[in-house]
Amino acid sequence: MNTTFTEDILDSLGEGVFTVDKNFRITFFNQAAERITGFRKEEVIGQFCKHVFKSHLCIESCPIATVLEKRENLFDIDSAIRHRNGHKRPIRLNAAVIRNQNGDEPVGGVISFRDLSDLEMLREQLKQRTSFEGMVGQSKAMQEIYALVEEIFDSDASVLIQGESGTGKELVANAIQATSLRKNAPFVKVNCSVFPPQLLASELFGHVRGAFTGAIKDRLGRFEMANHGTLFLDEVAEMPLQMQLQLLRVLQEGTFERVGESITRKVDVRIIAATNEDLRKGIAAGKFREDLYYRLNVIPIVVPPLRTRPEDIRLLIEHFLKKFSLVSKKNIRDIDDAAMDLLHQHTWPGNIRELENALEYAVARTRGPVIKAAVLPPSIRPAATPGSLTAQPVAGGDGHSADYRQIRQLLEKHHWNRSLVAKELGIGRTTLWRKMKAYRLDRE
Repeated sequence: MNTTFTEDILDSLGEGVFTVDKNFRITFFNQAAERITGFRKEEVIGQFCKHVFKSHLCIESCPIATVLEKRENLFDIDSAIRHRNGHKRPIRLNAAVIRNQNGDEPVGGVISFRDLSDLEMLREQLKQRTSFEGMVGQSKAMQEIYALVEEIFDSDASVLIQGESGTGKELVANAIQATSLRKNAPFVKVNCSVFPPQLLASELFGHVRGAFTGAIKDRLGRFEMANHGTLFLDEVAEMPLQMQLQLLRVLQEGTFERVGESITRKVDVRIIAATNEDLRKGIAAGKFREDLYYRLNVIPIVVPPLRTRPEDIRLLIEHFLKKFSLVSKKNIRDIDDAAMDLLHQHTWPGNIRELENALEYAVARTRGPVIKAAVLPPSIRPAATPGSLTAQPVAGGDGHSADYRQIRQLLEKHHWNRSLVAKELGIGRTTLWRKMKAYRLDRE
């Protein structure tokens, strides 16, 4: 078989192939190798292979050197090479020895390799997180929160978490603390809405004996308890204006005084605040200081309501089902289709907290291995009566409804295959069909 014919065969392969001599200089480079690496054959022939591919294996454990030394071929070795444009490209390679015509003397080596870029991209998509530090969800909004929490791990900037009641703002605060550089320092929580105004100052800053009736001894405040750590101020919108001024001073100067004391104390505390109210409206109404708002809102995080991320409902149901089955020592493994449809149709004004309560209620009433629609809370069951979906406002062609937009996008994504759409939404085909009729998508 002549050399030209052999090269034609190798050029027809989908795998990259190149050969080197005993000095590791490239002697052959097929067309697939050109496509995968971005280099032309004319550029690399005669070059040292390590100068072309720049793989970590070239330094740590050269495949050609290994096969020449051990006289054994290598198969399915994962590595990465440097593309001509500078980007790394994952590959899987095989290496073998090339011998002389007599077959007794190694004269070089041959490498075949496959481009794994598409496979790596798929792996990354499959690794999309469904949970993170106690938070559960795979929606785009939750993925963005996960990413942001990771990005700010080395920051001491104040964080303001906003969202409706029951969306899990405290879980976000827990995640921020757990991934921060202060994770081993104190993490102290205060709900600003549960203390009367006169006691909140004492709770936050402490007091000295005799500062007020009942102050029988000196008491540390939450700021001193959280020194060098993090303080979580929940329901911060409920803080009185005078207290807001004191908090602003701590944020600006890191100093405060205990109630009834004139000694100025210094503290190093990171603040994470949360509220379910619109602080801008509070500023306009004169109930919240604008300067404090900007001090707290250095890193804003908005936790979306559950009704805007229906793709997370199934994950949350599975999470709470495991939790309450374990607590109640019951072997509940699943939820039937009718119950699942009801849970997906509900608008969840109480958000995740309402869903959690609903699952706890259902688990308490369930005796078998499967939760049925009949054991769901009464507030959820009526939502699934026949025709209830048609009574909902129909989204127009501009798609103002988040549910409408999501269903339409998934229908287009799956080429109007209702089975695949229903599976991705975590609902039954019948429920999807009713929704499509309600939104007039069945006519398209």
